[in-house]
Amino acid sequence: MNRRHCAAAAITLVCALGLLTVSVQAVAAPAPDTSPSPPASSPSAPSPLPGSSERDLEKVREQIETLYRKAGAATDAYNLAEEQTKKQSGEIVKLAKAIVDGQARIAELKDRAGAQAREQYRNGGLPPGAQLVLSNDPQLFLDGVNKVRTSQQASKTVLAELTRTQEDLETYTQDASSNWHKLETNRVKQAKAKKKINAQIAAAEKLESQLEKKERARLRQLEQDAANRAQSAWLATLPMPNLGAGGATTAAGKAAVAFATAQIGKPYVWGATGPGSYDCSGLTSQAWAAAGRPIPRTSQEQWRLLPRIEIQDMRPGDLIIYHADASHVGMYVGDGAIVHSPRPGRHVTLAGAGSMQILGVVRPDK
Repeated sequence: MNRRHCAAAAITLVCALGLLTVSVQAVAAPAPDTSPSPPASSPSAPSPLPGSSERDLEKVREQIETLYRKAGAATDAYNLAEEQTKKQSGEIVKLAKAIVDGQARIAELKDRAGAQAREQYRNGGLPPGAQLVLSNDPQLFLDGVNKVRTSQQASKTVLAELTRTQEDLETYTQDASSNWHKLETNRVKQAKAKKKINAQIAAAEKLESQLEKKERARLRQLEQDAANRAQSAWLATLPMPNLGAGGATTAAGKAAVAFATAQIGKPYVWGATGPGSYDCSGLTSQAWAAAGRPIPRTSQEQWRLLPRIEIQDMRPGDLIIYHADASHVGMYVGDGAIVHSPRPGRHVTLAGAGSMQILGVVRPDK
């Protein structure tokens, strides 16, 4: 926890410095991903690099950010398809077992029905009722009545169960066919999403690889500057004394935060859920699973299914969903900061909660 508080304090200090250095217009900018970069004449902006203007680098930064956001959205689609594929595979296994059990039960019931038919044949082919009438012994007659009733009831039970089992078997077969179709559909979705992810990441990496070493360093600084401006603008819209006043953090929330912050420094890998690497929702879903509260795998499903709360009421452990398509998620750790797995080429880290465009907040343990 000391590590988290120190990191959070560092973020707060960076944000405070950002407030002192950026203009009033920059602080009031409502859209983090479209805020203009500081002009070259600004005291905080270094001179443009030889051969590449500051404006050109800013355009490159925006292009790279857009590509990685698209890759993030495709990653969510891939992860959802993967979860659905696992679910359908599990259903097919259950149905296959039910079909095998049903076939075995039908064979058993047919054997019982055959045994009853053979018994009737051994009795001269007469139905039990006719044999009963031909009996001259009163005691045998009474015993026969009970046997006839028992036999009739047994026959009805066997036939009824046989019919029901055959109907169930037909249903299981139809369900298995439907699940196979869904499984194949999800596999196709996965393949398309994987292709899109790789294409977007490759395009972003190619764009960045064309920069010189100093330009890449400056690009990283531009990314941080954009995040600082967005964080400052976000903090300026909030009543700071009440930030994170959504009640005491639960034991599960503390456990989730402890897990997530313990992953700091591990690389982002799309589709990964640990333990050596994570994508954004892989980190948050595993953190809450470790806390004993399983949640949906993807950021879009987390946004769709988990209870929503107001930003000013969030507390550590809550999840902040980002961008209009809910394609990114981070875990709030307090003091205006989140822990998240940003994108390919980056590692799990602490960042300002308002450094990206916030869609809303959800609470897994509400």
